[in-house]
Amino acid sequence: MGGRAEALSQRVMTYYSTEYASPIGQMTLACNEDGKLVGLWLAGQKYFLGGISPVPRDGLPIFAQTEDWLNRYFAGEKTAAAALPLAPAGSAFRREVWKILCEIPYGEVATYGEISRSIAARRGLERMSAQAVGGAVGHNPISVIIPCHRVVGVHGRLTGYAGGIDKKMKLLVHEGVQMDRLVVH
Repeated sequence: MGGRAEALSQRVMTYYSTEYASPIGQMTLACNEDGKLVGLWLAGQKYFLGGISPVPRDGLPIFAQTEDWLNRYFAGEKTAAAALPLAPAGSAFRREVWKILCEIPYGEVATYGEISRSIAARRGLERMSAQAVGGAVGHNPISVIIPCHRVVGVHGRLTGYAGGIDKKMKLLVHEGVQMDRLVVH
């Protein structure tokens, strides 16, 4: 390997972060040097920062866009993930799951099983592991915007939210989900 190819493979991406005070707690936003959002984590969330070490930096355009998106979301507007330039890092499988999460309508929920059946159908497979889907959902680096809080277990069980079940419930209530059909497990 030499020249340009070697230089590209050795390129180290710089990441930046800022803080956002949301109605459900402090959030950390992170972007890459290309101005794309790579993360949004709740304070204390599992997989916080996803292995990156961002440099604190306020005032970047992507942070202003994201804060505007979050302000509108928390004001009750049905915002879409596609409105922001997102660059979540993950395997092709995880990115496929995250894309499906973005298709779950505001105020509605889907089950891990429904998502696994959707992926199986898209890939022409007989079946797909709901547990594998659960792992991908749990490692979603852009909480709220990629709406992993809209995924529930079989029979409406509220399970597995990296930011905490209490936050998941607050987000679902905020979106007007009928909570009487859901159970904490």
